[in-house]
Amino acid sequence: MSNGNSSDARSLEKAALLLRNARYAIALTGAGISTPSGIPDFRSANSGLWESTDPRVASILGFRRNPQAFFEWIRPLARLMREADVNPAHLALARLEQRGVLKGVITQNIDMLHTRAGSQTVYEIHGSIRRATCLKCYKTYPVEAFLERFIETGEIPRCPEDGGILKPDVILFGEQLPLKVLQAAQRAARECDVMLVAGSSLAVAPASELPLIALAHGAKLIIVNYEATYIDEQAQVVIHDDVAHVLPRLVEVLESGEGK
Repeated sequence: MSNGNSSDARSLEKAALLLRNARYAIALTGAGISTPSGIPDFRSANSGLWESTDPRVASILGFRRNPQAFFEWIRPLARLMREADVNPAHLALARLEQRGVLKGVITQNIDMLHTRAGSQTVYEIHGSIRRATCLKCYKTYPVEAFLERFIETGEIPRCPEDGGILKPDVILFGEQLPLKVLQAAQRAARECDVMLVAGSSLAVAPASELPLIALAHGAKLIIVNYEATYIDEQAQVVIHDDVAHVLPRLVEVLESGEGK
């Protein structure tokens, strides 16, 4: 295992070799891949979203009891997501997929930046802000239809048919993950021979269990994350550094080594 707090050449070469020789490589990403785009994560000291907010506001029970509190909490986050741009880490993963190195990206993020960066196969296991569902009639609507007005005025979005509150299709605490997406992600974890974990602390189940599934089926792990994860010791390559710095360099090393 290669370990350290910088993306040293040896670690990058080893990671590039693993990806170059992979039959079926996938990526698993978390909040850390979007923090370079200005979207805060949930747990970092001093900057995490839970530093000053009770997480229960983002539970399904909290949403049903007090939707106003939920929408007040998510409004600045929605603004950040609307204004955020993709960063070099997102673009690097899209590049790897375009070259046939990656078969897909499993993400815990709801910001849709992987799709905007050009990734085609994206498993959004925590949902996304792409659509919203009426809690009365269960009709779904594109978020764009009401996002701008909500951000500017704070007005709770409502169904144009029956006035029911529109809940963004993101997974709140206490909700089940989207079954088909989760099953597809678990299947990819079983089938892969290399899993690249990028920007995830691996602290939230069931996403945190996907590397274990991959390992159990013989896959090798590459981990790129600022902080240590519970599974670092079982990875072939561990780089504790900024994903927006490491992943583009990884692509460069991989491409420069082709044909060797």
